[in-house]
Amino acid sequence: MSLHSKLIVARKKHRSYGMGLGIILLDDVYPAFPGDVRNASGYPFPIQYEIACDVDIHRLVVEADKTPCLQPLLNAAKNLEQMGCKAIVGECGYFAYFQREVAASVNIPVFMSSLLQVPMAQQIIAPGQVVGILMANSNYLTDQHLTSVGIQLNSNYVIGGAMNELRCQEFDHLWTNGLRTDPPSANYDKAEAEFIEVATQFFNQHPDMGAMVLECTGFPPFARALQQIIDIPVFSWGTLLDYAYSIVVHRTYEGHV
Repeated sequence: MSLHSKLIVARKKHRSYGMGLGIILLDDVYPAFPGDVRNASGYPFPIQYEIACDVDIHRLVVEADKTPCLQPLLNAAKNLEQMGCKAIVGECGYFAYFQREVAASVNIPVFMSSLLQVPMAQQIIAPGQVVGILMANSNYLTDQHLTSVGIQLNSNYVIGGAMNELRCQEFDHLWTNGLRTDPPSANYDKAEAEFIEVATQFFNQHPDMGAMVLECTGFPPFARALQQIIDIPVFSWGTLLDYAYSIVVHRTYEGHV
């Protein structure tokens, strides 16, 4: 509907209008720099948050049995759909585990993980190149996380973990049980320096890397700084959110011939 329309019509089961992306948050308390999905101020479109009750980082990422996470995610997705959101996004890359189930539960597009961009990245690079998938902590990644978002196992990708071996202490201060500060806090400059060091190291270890996909929602604030160093396409939650919004609220064009 354009701004000049004279008639408004209710959409089925929608309670509000002019909405953008609905984001499912972990039930966890930590701050976020602009660019993180948890920080709405960094994005130029409407964002509505909904908490997945009792689903925290440990339960989603670390625990082997993830079945208790499913129903809270479905409840949050349905609430966001009813609110009138145009699409649903997950906060954590590890929500990839439930991409298919959440997408099947609603009638709007669902983007549960930045990892959804891996198959696209694999198609745009040259033969013989690989996509670097940089996880927060790769130790908890399973085949189901990959296959649920359409990644073919053992295809042209390599995996790294920025927080493996305690290499990003500022991220640990925000997210890791036993290492979190009280309250959780992080210094931007130190977080950026630590991230850039491990991400460039990951890049340099794979001379055939043609693109990089950043899994974690905490990485986008530093994605541009990284790209200026490695000079390849970088996919992040920022690119995913921009894409998600662009397909559900397509831009109009003005110009001349």
